[in-house]
Amino acid sequence: MKLKRILALAMAAAMALSITACGGGDESTPSGSQPSGSQPSGGGAVTLTVASFNIGGFTDSAAWEPIIEAFNAQNPDVTIEILPVTYQDGDQQLANLIAGGNAPDVVFEGPERIIGNYANEGLLVDLSDLWEGVTDIPESISSVSQLDGTYYMYPLSVAAHCMAINYEAFEAAGALQYIDEETRTWTTDDFVAACEALKAAMDAGTITMAETGIIYCGAQGGDQGTRALVNNLYSDYYVTEDGSSYNANSANNVKALELLQGMVDEGTMGVSTSYAAADELQAFANGTCAMTFCWNYSNYSQYAAQTQFTPFAMAFPSDDGVPELEMAGPYGLCVFDNGDQAKIDAAKEFVKFVCDDQTAGVEAVKTTGFFPAHEGWGDIYEGDETRAPFSLMSEYLGRYYSLTPGWVAQRALWWPMLQAIMGTGADVQTAADDYVAQANAGMAG
Repeated sequence: MKLKRILALAMAAAMALSITACGGGDESTPSGSQPSGSQPSGGGAVTLTVASFNIGGFTDSAAWEPIIEAFNAQNPDVTIEILPVTYQDGDQQLANLIAGGNAPDVVFEGPERIIGNYANEGLLVDLSDLWEGVTDIPESISSVSQLDGTYYMYPLSVAAHCMAINYEAFEAAGALQYIDEETRTWTTDDFVAACEALKAAMDAGTITMAETGIIYCGAQGGDQGTRALVNNLYSDYYVTEDGSSYNANSANNVKALELLQGMVDEGTMGVSTSYAAADELQAFANGTCAMTFCWNYSNYSQYAAQTQFTPFAMAFPSDDGVPELEMAGPYGLCVFDNGDQAKIDAAKEFVKFVCDDQTAGVEAVKTTGFFPAHEGWGDIYEGDETRAPFSLMSEYLGRYYSLTPGWVAQRALWWPMLQAIMGTGADVQTAADDYVAQANAGMAG
């Protein structure tokens, strides 16, 4: 096993020039050029650095060990060094490495960073040859793995963000009648009726909890949950279909925000202007509220041991009962152009192995906790009842928004808008118009 921690790179991250964003136009590495600090390998043994974000169970180097061992059985001259990075400070850490000429050879993440950042900056190797002959990766994934027709990401896994309810609380309140337990769907009217039933049961002392649900808007963590709740209620989108504008101020999204504002006023829905998703998830696990708007298999795994009830995964309510859920990911790998062809070739071999080898690939997918990007792999969790609901959610996959220009900037605007609407009773149309105006201004960079 050729796996070791990269203390030297960690020190480089601390010492390198600090920058605020991942690269600038003048820091791009043209194809075939050699950045400062890179030395050609000259063939033979190759060492690759793989920067791995903490996706699902990939929280440390140990998670990669069985995959690397299988790869080294076929490629004994390639040493893989894992650089674990987190979402808390990983962007800055990698930005420092790139600025210092020490970019990793491979990064494991999703399109928001791989395409939105690194490909846009001209830092990556064309992976189109890995896609040749591949027919079982759906268009919804392949379309966000490329930039201007060139593939820069090769995908491994995908899932859908959903929500969950406290099954026993719903049962005690007589609210199970408002959900379709087989399809895990419900309508907007049924969602409202269920919240009213829960509130009545809380008032009567039938169930003991503080809130039916909590619209969290204290920070941007888990904002995909509140986005999906608003967009699904009246079957609208977060971004216009042509991608030219953010869309919170559309008639249907304003209608959804007004509905939620009214529910908060009536007490059939709670709000917290200090909670982010992690706080709301903890409240759900503690039995303080009867539903969470931020759920997936990873969260199920994290909080299952704390729950004294059955967390029942649900799609978001929609007026027509047909939800469209945001993708979790897709997650995959990219290769940086560090000017060393031998390392580039080895890196592409590693990427192809991780994502295509059905033994190692299934192991990698299971470590993420999600589902294969290759539909041809079928149900890799067959017989696992805990994962079945999340497999079902993947059938409701909708649009992927995170490559929209100005995405990072608008995330900092979404939750303050919710604070104003839900926390202070601001006029919904005015607050939504203000959000869209600022978010669209960020589209220009």
